[in-house]
Amino acid sequence: MAGGEERSKVLARLPRLGFGGGAVGNLYAAMPDGAARNVIEAALAAGIGYFDTAPHYGFGLSETRLGEALAGRDVMISTKVGRRLEPIQTTERERHGFVDAAPFEPVFDYTRDGVLRSFEDSLRRLKRDRIDVLLAHDLGRVTHGDAHAGHMRDFLEGGYLAMRELKDSGAIGAIGLGVNEQAVCEEILDHADADVFLLAGRYTLLEQTALERFLPRCVTRGVGVIIGGPFNSGALVETTGTLHYNYEAAPRKIVERVERLRQVCAAHGVPLAAAALQFPLAHPAVLSVIPGMSTPDQVADATRWLDMTIPDALWSDLRGEGLIRADAPATRAAA
Repeated sequence: MAGGEERSKVLARLPRLGFGGGAVGNLYAAMPDGAARNVIEAALAAGIGYFDTAPHYGFGLSETRLGEALAGRDVMISTKVGRRLEPIQTTERERHGFVDAAPFEPVFDYTRDGVLRSFEDSLRRLKRDRIDVLLAHDLGRVTHGDAHAGHMRDFLEGGYLAMRELKDSGAIGAIGLGVNEQAVCEEILDHADADVFLLAGRYTLLEQTALERFLPRCVTRGVGVIIGGPFNSGALVETTGTLHYNYEAAPRKIVERVERLRQVCAAHGVPLAAAALQFPLAHPAVLSVIPGMSTPDQVADATRWLDMTIPDALWSDLRGEGLIRADAPATRAAA
């Protein structure tokens, strides 16, 4: 595709660990500005140089906070398009999972004009004149149901072409999708070019169907993959209270599977969270993992888990117990 050299440069710069910006947009809980600044500063101090955000996260709040904290910093940023933010008057504290967020209502819009407007607004909030990675957010049949075909048509005939033009102009380094659905990534590969997919929660210790077709296609096409939600909404990192999976309370079969994973990891002296964070990175298509981080302690945990040495025997035992697929790579092959 045009701009292949620029794509390679951008993807080569993506670090193994990035910062998921949902929490600093007040996802599920209000966060004071000072606390948001502290966790971003902690990430910078830990050497994290890649930050992912979206207009949807707090309806501009996450981008605004990252823009303030990262001004003048040489870091990579990805953000998203596909929703425009319409100003509203509201007294609701929680909307769409965000608490005490900015007074805007997100409206899906994958048209050319919608994408260009969203991009310009993001540049303003982020205090940047270009974006490293721009992703179309939350396309997919599970998300949109019967409206999916119309949104996909708007995207392929409008928003996608706008993203290509922005990339050709140098305003964007790489383009792709940021989604929770594997199938829509494959649909895009059938109809268009992409540089990178940010896929949340679909290639983890709990889910590996991406090995059947999606990840091999990415390797063949030279498309990078960023894994969001490596802990599957918390199931693979939570140690007390209700386990969460796919943004809601985990069903019994997931709770039981997590406990079996935890037991195997414990037998090797490895925290389950460390195995969960490192597992996706062994696949040659996967460039980075971006767990959500809301406190400096969570930043410290993530960097520590990423640096832990995990014995090959742990992965062998997980395969032997049928807890990960036999064809799941667990150690990145040498270049």
